[in-house]
Amino acid sequence: MRSDIVTIENSGKGFERATAQAKKVAVYKGLDGMEAVQLQMLTEEMLSLAHSIAGQVKASFWIEFETAQADLHMTTNAVLDKEKRAELIATSTSRKNEAAKTFLGKIRNKFEEAMASDAEHFEIPDDIMDDLPFGIYDGEDWDGYERSILRKLADDIKIGIQGQTVDITVSKRFNTAQH
Repeated sequence: MRSDIVTIENSGKGFERATAQAKKVAVYKGLDGMEAVQLQMLTEEMLSLAHSIAGQVKASFWIEFETAQADLHMTTNAVLDKEKRAELIATSTSRKNEAAKTFLGKIRNKFEEAMASDAEHFEIPDDIMDDLPFGIYDGEDWDGYERSILRKLADDIKIGIQGQTVDITVSKRFNTAQH
């Protein structure tokens, strides 16, 4: 079975529809309480991961569930610098770009890695930092929380980056799913 395709945007638009789809899939496939929660958590963390790393996101999200395995899919277009690209690929189980499997794919991947821009880091001068109330400025560093949750819950995470197209697939096998 395949869920409806939901469009997700940075503003949070589509987030609730995506989690609602996860709940519907869980009911349809007969997942018990904890497994239903896991499917919903995978959905939420997957969407948060893309937003955390890619920034501006307009993505398509859907769930495919055959036999006892759920595959959560998200496809988006994103301009990734070298750092964001590496962080995203590091999330995958294989730590490799799934779009670079063939010889030409590997060449294209190396070229795209080389052409990606370097990350820009801005330092706030100490005199300005001293004027900010304590705790107001947290910075934009990504703490990897979504990645750690996904890795703990998922059986497999695949990340494919080709040009500006990013494909993420998170897979999980469930014991109580109806076949």
